[in-house]
Amino acid sequence: MRQPIVILGIFVADAAYRAERMPRLGETVLGLDFVLGPGGKGSNQAVAAARSGGDVAFLTRLGRDAFADMARDLWAGAGVQAQVIEDAGSYTGSAFIFLEAATGQNAIIVAPGAAARITPADVESHRALIERAGLFVTQLEQPLDAAAQGLRLARAAGVRTILNPAPAAKLTDDMLGLCDLITPNESEAEGLTGVSVASLSDAEAAADRLIARGVGAAILTLGEKGVLYRAGGQSLHVPARASGPVVDTTGAGDAFNGGLATALSEGVDMETALRFGTAVAGISVTGQGAAASMPTRAEVEAFLAHR
Repeated sequence: MRQPIVILGIFVADAAYRAERMPRLGETVLGLDFVLGPGGKGSNQAVAAARSGGDVAFLTRLGRDAFADMARDLWAGAGVQAQVIEDAGSYTGSAFIFLEAATGQNAIIVAPGAAARITPADVESHRALIERAGLFVTQLEQPLDAAAQGLRLARAAGVRTILNPAPAAKLTDDMLGLCDLITPNESEAEGLTGVSVASLSDAEAAADRLIARGVGAAILTLGEKGVLYRAGGQSLHVPARASGPVVDTTGAGDAFNGGLATALSEGVDMETALRFGTAVAGISVTGQGAAASMPTRAEVEAFLAHR
């Protein structure tokens, strides 16, 4: 039976610029392309989870502006149940994204706007929604105290908790102890553990340090190396594979997290969930944009059938 997923996070409008290189301070360079589209880690993960088959509610704050309209249209199209707190005193967030033309790699600046004002009280007001869920997912783009409150409510209700610790931030052992699963990338894992992650053995060492700090299990996303799951001194490595040429890696981690949540909400084993999440990510990097490139359930199943 499919369990409901509740995701706490932010929406921002992504302004993505593709160029040969980043400009230096005081310099202007000509871009090769520009796309304005929906983003924000929490929103991306909600869209990825819903489009891949999950029953998803997304909790956030928005301003009252054109970018808020973009968000609502996106969620309605993807099948995400929007749980929006309107904030007339702020703006809906935006992100600057630089895309390196030769590689598709990115650098990002996020201005979260209204979502930066998400409070523990906002989360508390949705206690019943969280307590009815099977999984609760959050990240670190909204204030830490709001994320911690969501994890705390979910844990108290026996809801499985997933923290995607992005962007990197210092976290207490108390907060890590609320996480059944944590899903950092290499740089985020290094920030949390001090272990430089350049190999699978490094990833295992970083995962063990996170587990020692209180998390139930760690899943490190390793880019083109795939993902590594670690729990109880045992590891499971699932390689990455794109479904075509890599166009844009923006949102790949969000695609994985959303796909992982969907698979886990359906009660599958961890290896199956990891393969499902990597399939969602592997398809997403072949398209332009973050939320816009999240695949449907039919696309994911077709990809997995030919692996």
